[in-house]
Amino acid sequence: MTSIAANLQAVASRIAAACSAAGRNPAEVSLLAVSKTWPAACVREAAGCGQRAFGENYVQEGVAKISELADLGLEWHFIGPLQSNKTRPVAEHFAWVHSIERLKIAERLSAQRPAGLAPLQVCIQVNVSGEESKSGCAPAEAPALAAAVAALPNLRLRGLMAIPEPTDDGALQHRRFAALRELLAELNRQGLALDTLSMGMSDDMEAAIAEGATLVRVGTAIFGTRNYAA
Repeated sequence: MTSIAANLQAVASRIAAACSAAGRNPAEVSLLAVSKTWPAACVREAAGCGQRAFGENYVQEGVAKISELADLGLEWHFIGPLQSNKTRPVAEHFAWVHSIERLKIAERLSAQRPAGLAPLQVCIQVNVSGEESKSGCAPAEAPALAAAVAALPNLRLRGLMAIPEPTDDGALQHRRFAALRELLAELNRQGLALDTLSMGMSDDMEAAIAEGATLVRVGTAIFGTRNYAA
């Protein structure tokens, strides 16, 4: 068994155990394999093990992999910060965008989504930890942004995404993820039909699942530690 295959099995076991501890059905939690900086061959290997959904942070790198691996019929999610001048290739190639934090970006994605494709599935990124260096809208801004995004054609607003600050404090992890869950519930009380909480990564997926994550974004635990200098 290759390391990627073994790692995928280990991650699946962690998800199942976290769901069991939280009294949840593992079928409620989807795994997004974050393949940024890893070559297409690694994605192909993971796909051969049954993994179908992959996340990319960089537009040019992601589009190149999508093209190279088009024969596999994979589901591609864009999860990184998105600038206005990069929206068109994302609108044309990806199925999901998790990192909408401004209405302008959503408007451009909507306008640039090709007519022959299904609506782009999108999440609003919320800065639940309040870090100045972290992307995402402020929680107080999320309701107005969500309502505006939900009204755009060619997009389907699915939910919220967050990347809290790294911490070994389990209680803090839970509080950050609970804040996103509570915000999603509030948006649904206001009339939105949202079903996605994109939260939790290799080091904190258990806390995220306990607080209601429906999609965990896992890279290092599947592919290994990245070498950004390579």
